[in-house]
Amino acid sequence: MQVYTYSEARQKLAVILDQAENTGKVLIRRKDGRTFALIPEKIASSPLDVPSISAKISSQEIVDIIREGRER
Repeated sequence: MQVYTYSEARQKLAVILDQAENTGKVLIRRKDGRTFALIPEKIASSPLDVPSISAKISSQEIVDIIREGRER
């Protein structure tokens, strides 16, 4: 895990953000000795976010299939 000073972090912010993304955590230390952790936020995705498929079926055919299934 890499530790940067506050001044270095200001000058190299883009590099530090990339490094935090790759390694999971970067520390930034201030002159007074306090240390702060820069941790990338996890991107939450919906379980319903699934890729679509290409089907050669019309909307009416889909409606007919659903109606037929409900009648059973």
